Amino acid sequence: MNHLKTFTLLAALTALFGGLGYMLGGPTGMLIALVIAGGMNLFSYWNADKIVLRMYRAQPVDENHPNAVVRTYVADIVQMARDASMPRPAIAIIPNDQPNAFATGRNPQNAAVCATTGLLDMLTREEIRGVMAHELAHVRNRDTLTMTVTATIAGAIAALANFALFFGGGDDRERPGGIIGTLALMILAPMAAGLVQMAISRAREYEADRVGAEIAGDPQALASALQKIEAYSKRIVNMTAERNPASGQLFIINPLAGRGADNLFSTHPATGNRVRALMDLGAKMGFRTPPPVSPVASPGPVSTSVPTTPSRPAGPWG
Repeated sequence: MNHLKTFTLLAALTALFGGLGYMLGGPTGMLIALVIAGGMNLFSYWNADKIVLRMYRAQPVDENHPNAVVRTYVADIVQMARDASMPRPAIAIIPNDQPNAFATGRNPQNAAVCATTGLLDMLTREEIRGVMAHELAHVRNRDTLTMTVTATIAGAIAALANFALFFGGGDDRERPGGIIGTLALMILAPMAAGLVQMAISRAREYEADRVGAEIAGDPQALASALQKIEAYSKRIVNMTAERNPASGQLFIINPLAGRGADNLFSTHPATGNRVRALMDLGAKMGFRTPPPVSPVASPGPVSTSVPTTPSRPAGPWG
């Protein structure tokens, strides 16, 4: 089923990319766009992990890291992957104050899981285990290829649509729609690409929550982690994600400031809904329901300048 989803999604995005090329340059433009899209698909398939890891300046880590928290982080991921009968993924940390995490790679044999330094700083060991188990679930479910490739192509569609603003329209009779059609497509194409991304994204997150909770053996820890991550993500801006919004779907919680609604245009389910599903799973697994988590004070206004670290428990990053 995941292979079918990947094929369908790539086909839809490729067709959209070709359609945008047709609007900009007629049949010739469509042919060029399809060739580019095909090349991007192949490139993304073989380099899915490298693309995103480089974008976020991920740093590989292992059991010999000088920081004890990082060593524990690595050891827990290795142990959970072994218990889940999965290949050991590449493990990295991202120098970013916003607590978050993602997984990438074309298959379980070529996967990487990453946490930000903010995540290791602000969450407990049990919560970090829950988050990374969620990412291992994405790897086991083979979601990582879908997430990374669609983020790459959707970003390219948005870039091509912006290109249309400056070079589209005019009197070229080979270009359908003229300036009005080009401007309409410039607006609608990124929206359509986003809708294709979102079509399977939210269901995928719920499934990764469920499988991740089973891998870690503690649904409540993951539920607590989700609430903390959401609260801090509204206070600490992830500038790399803001510059590359198509990559936002990769993270466990949307890293783009102020976007948490559970609606048609959200790549992530509402955190409250995810928490309730996890608490229901915990009850089935025999966990007693704890009191609601209140990890931080009201997030307050979102910063649009250099991110600053809010008051938080002391951690290994200063």
